Amino acid sequence: MSLPALPRIMIEPLVRAALLEDLGRSGDLTTDAIVPAGHRTTAFIAARQHGTVAGLDLARLAFELIDPAIEMHVGHDDGAMVAPGDVIATLSGPARGILTAERVALNFLCHLSGIATATASVVAAVQDYKAKIVCTRKTTPGLRAIEKYAVRVGGGSNHRFGLDDAVLIKDNHIVIAGGVSEALKRAKDRVGHLVKIELEVDTLHQLREALEQGVDAVLLDNMSPDTLREAVAMVAGRAVTEASGGITPATAPAIASSGVDLMSIGWLTHSVGILDLGLDFEGEVRA
Repeated sequence: MSLPALPRIMIEPLVRAALLEDLGRSGDLTTDAIVPAGHRTTAFIAARQHGTVAGLDLARLAFELIDPAIEMHVGHDDGAMVAPGDVIATLSGPARGILTAERVALNFLCHLSGIATATASVVAAVQDYKAKIVCTRKTTPGLRAIEKYAVRVGGGSNHRFGLDDAVLIKDNHIVIAGGVSEALKRAKDRVGHLVKIELEVDTLHQLREALEQGVDAVLLDNMSPDTLREAVAMVAGRAVTEASGGITPATAPAIASSGVDLMSIGWLTHSVGILDLGLDFEGEVRA
């Protein structure tokens, strides 16, 4: 999926921080001791499993910041589907720089590709339905922008980026306010007319109350597909419907068949595995 690249001003602080963390106080002791300063080489980043690539700009920047003489030529763009053995990028230049930046570059690339791959699997599972797959704010601290980017690369969409994007009244807000109606009243009294209001419900009774008060979107939490169908019928187009809870590639089709507009999934960013990619020097590429 072709997307605009993330601005350099957004990703450079993340890559710099990761490199500084890795270099520590004395730099790459192993590489500096073993590899001659003038040695130049060619290396390849290759896939070791099937998946969707994301994060190439961050990988490129990691090599560039360590040594601008390193050239990285990509064989696949973000969003490309790869198979074991596919060469994703070719690197040429100073061997020291390639080895020093390798782990940080791969950390970003493997992590974001893992998110994109997981997202693509759920998106594919609901391709026959109108529901969009969206991620949440359950992200790695400091990495939200790039993790949400990876979700978009995988064909998903983004929920709120931050608390100031919209009002989302959750169960704890309702408890403290004393009920659905009071929570909605307080929100409407406080925010401007351009701010959207979404409310989480876990029963059809709460949903009915929310619709009576008026709401832009409803988060239907941990409802069965049958209950979701009832909820969608009750809403009848008066609000955006979002299903949440227990959504996996296996359960997604049944949930999407209820007719909901959105399906939000926290694990896409908080606990997904990496896509296994590796860097090998010329003559050593392996699947």
